[in-house]
Amino acid sequence: MFLTISTTGTPDRPATDLGFLLHKHPDRAQTFSTSHGTAQVFYPEASTERCTAAMLLEIDPVALVRRGKGKGRGGAPDAALARYVNDRPYAASSLLAVALSTVFKSALRGVCTALPERAANPLPLRIEIPAVPARGGAELVQALFGPLGWASVRAEPVPLDERFPQWGDSRYVQLVLEGELRLADALRQLYILLPVLDDAKHYWVAPDEVDKLLRAGEGWLAEHPEQQLITSRYLARRWGLTRQAMARLELVRLAEADDIDVEAIDNAVEEIPVEDADGAEGGGVTEDGGDTEIRDATGTRDATGAGAATGAGAAPSKEVSLASRRREAILTALRDAGAGSVLDLGCGQGQLVQELLKDARFRHIVGVDVSVRALTIAARRLKLDRMSERQAERVTLTQGALTYTDKRLKGYDAAVLSEVIEHLDPPRLPALEYAVFGSARPGTVVVTTPNVEYNVRWETLPAGHVRHGDHRFEWTRAEFRDWAGEVGRRHGYDVTYRPVGPDDPEVGPPTQMAVFTATATDPRTTRTRQTTRKEENAA
Repeated sequence: MFLTISTTGTPDRPATDLGFLLHKHPDRAQTFSTSHGTAQVFYPEASTERCTAAMLLEIDPVALVRRGKGKGRGGAPDAALARYVNDRPYAASSLLAVALSTVFKSALRGVCTALPERAANPLPLRIEIPAVPARGGAELVQALFGPLGWASVRAEPVPLDERFPQWGDSRYVQLVLEGELRLADALRQLYILLPVLDDAKHYWVAPDEVDKLLRAGEGWLAEHPEQQLITSRYLARRWGLTRQAMARLELVRLAEADDIDVEAIDNAVEEIPVEDADGAEGGGVTEDGGDTEIRDATGTRDATGAGAATGAGAAPSKEVSLASRRREAILTALRDAGAGSVLDLGCGQGQLVQELLKDARFRHIVGVDVSVRALTIAARRLKLDRMSERQAERVTLTQGALTYTDKRLKGYDAAVLSEVIEHLDPPRLPALEYAVFGSARPGTVVVTTPNVEYNVRWETLPAGHVRHGDHRFEWTRAEFRDWAGEVGRRHGYDVTYRPVGPDDPEVGPPTQMAVFTATATDPRTTRTRQTTRKEENAA
């Protein structure tokens, strides 16, 4: 395998700075041992105006077979000859990607003590690889490298035999990338996309590959239009690892969209002592299952839930919190539906899961949340490590992003989206709708969300503010009914509406709830294939 990296320069910024960035001196040829062969780095040209670094990777076929243990492309146990006679010594693949990470480790991380400014800024680059296996052709090469900032992406198909043009082209292309990029970014792209183009790896894909993917994909993978294809192929189509990577990339995307750290989303729930997390007294805002409850300084409410005592000198009236009322309303709806297996989608710290476990009629409960930290707190709240074996069999906590279809969520009697939808950007709602109502399709879906009309009754909530800083919207009763009615019509559910909390004659209840019940006829069987495909793509 062969690869060259070239750059141009001026007397003020000589091209030979490439040697500093790669940590390889242009005046020397260096040799490095890899697990499957030998990599040599040398410079065919090195001047002020132009510098080219080349890496030649020579593969040891015997070492490849012995170390690979029959895994990966061409390594099937029943294909003994293919294990020795194959394209791996010549065509760029995961072998070259691993060699890049070994030989140019510091450059891949963007570290250069001698020239930190040069490492941090783009420079004119030209990268050439004579033979790259592209399972998807030149079009796939363009789709993968085109959105990454390269001014030119050339993928020239390599003919099977130039003497016999009628045979057509092989599955290999000659790859040439030109543009101004940080060297570290270019190397990271190659590290991920070479095995993606090959659609195979020479080694067993373990869970730590997810971390490698996210590290090398930092800054570009979360927004790449071919993100799912890249993730699936890089992880050797291992669905469990792919789902985990996609969920973590969704956290990155949300963080970049809001210009905040990933930890701020993954730690979206405030960590407070478990024994105080439910119905905590005191002023300010208390978090519960993704929504907030506004109280006055005494932690009391009047009969309308306005957040004040009933009158001057009146004794504080300890009422049931809105969060508790919401959970009781959800439990009632689930019991009315006769649900035995329940999904708590966006389970947060596990308050609803805890209540469901108290009722033996709910035989299997699954809590799903995108935040690992929330699930950790939920596990501690539920005391999973001390739970009896029989009780532990009833509950499962799992990480998942609700905007992606998930086969694990199919086959349940009911699902709950309690104070969840308002945390999504409106353009992401169709993906959630299809993932829950179209793909998972439980018999009953219970959805609760704040009623924005009721906000005027919260004396401590400034006018025009939403109840929680992460809420992307809060709907009126009419807006919620319009949305729920359209979702029900599109996916084959009847919808009923119930108030949660005091039902104010002017502004309605503080929380609005919709109960979706699947009809006998699934409208997906009568919709056009184009409409269904659009919904699937959105999810």
